[in-house]
Amino acid sequence: MKKAIFLDRDGVINSSAVVDGKPHTPKNLEELKILPGVEAALVMLRESGYLCIVITNQPDVARGKVTMESVEELNNHLRERLAIDDIYACYHDDEDKCECRKPKPGAILGASQMYNINLNESYMIGDRWRDIEAGQSAGCKTVFIDYSYDEKRPVGHTYTAGSLLDAVKLILRDKNEKN
Repeated sequence: MKKAIFLDRDGVINSSAVVDGKPHTPKNLEELKILPGVEAALVMLRESGYLCIVITNQPDVARGKVTMESVEELNNHLRERLAIDDIYACYHDDEDKCECRKPKPGAILGASQMYNINLNESYMIGDRWRDIEAGQSAGCKTVFIDYSYDEKRPVGHTYTAGSLLDAVKLILRDKNEKN
C-alpha cells in the first residue's frame, strides 16, 4: 500500500485573503499566490515516497460566487506547476450534506481507494478545523497550520506547524525516527 499526504489547498498550497479573521479563496489566476516553501515541500514529500493529493472545499461554486471552470483553472495551474498527484474538489455547501465536503472524510476515503493508500501511514495537512476533522475521521495523522483565524479551532491533531514546509519537516523527522 502507498502513503499519502493529503493537503488542503487554500492556506496550505496558496495564500488565502483573510477578511475579518476569516480566510477567503482566490477567485482567479491573478489572485492565486503559491505560498513560500510549497514547491520545495512537495518535492521533499514526493522524494520520500508520499503521494501528494489536494483535498479542497470550494463552496463558492454552490454559492454562485465563482464558477466551477474558474476553480478548475486554478487547480490545473497548480497541477502543472507543482508536484501534486491529484486534486479532489468538493463544490457543495454544508446544506448539501455530501460526503466529500470536509469535515466529512469522503474525498480522502475515495482517494485512498483509487490509489491504494494506507490511511494510518498518511497525513492530512490543513489550516482549518474541517481539514483536521476530515483527516482524523479517515484515520490519518494530522498537521494543523495555525494562522489564528477567528473561527472554531481543531482539537487532537498530531502536530501544529507554521507552514507547509514546517509540517513536512515534522513528518519526515517522524518517518526517519521510525526507520
